[in-house]
Amino acid sequence: MPGLVNALVIVAVAALVIARQFRARAIDTDRRWWLLPVILAVVALREPGILGAHHRAESAVLLAVELLIGLATGAGWGWTTRVWTAADGIVWTRSTKASIAVWTVGIALRAGVFALGSALGLHQDSSALLLGLAVTLLVRGGILAWRAQSLGAASRPAPAYGDDKPSVLKERV
Repeated sequence: MPGLVNALVIVAVAALVIARQFRARAIDTDRRWWLLPVILAVVALREPGILGAHHRAESAVLLAVELLIGLATGAGWGWTTRVWTAADGIVWTRSTKASIAVWTVGIALRAGVFALGSALGLHQDSSALLLGLAVTLLVRGGILAWRAQSLGAASRPAPAYGDDKPSVLKERV
């Protein structure tokens, strides 16, 4: 049953994050942006079956690859998100089309790791995917908080990779 719960948590968090990333959102750099990733990591690490009992070393390698993919996806997502300061001094973010590519590549790589593990007969628990998602969200949140703080009082948009036209239009939130 914990695998099913983890899968539902992964789907719910991913759906929420993906749905919210393409709407302009104000960033509060003082808030606890790291709290959700930490909660997800605790949920993932509470299960003892994160590594396969019979192939611990191989499972650890797959977990490390999953975490590296999460790190790269979070960094790519953080750097492809548009960040700007509105005239009132509020910092806003919205993901770009390049963010879609980052998510697509990240999901494809995760599917490839899962397929490789299945082909090798290795135990893979949903906790590894949940931990990878936590790393993704933690890295993305950290990069966005850093970028938002580095804007200061400037009113110019911070460039995002793949974003060739800065815009200060705000969507209704």
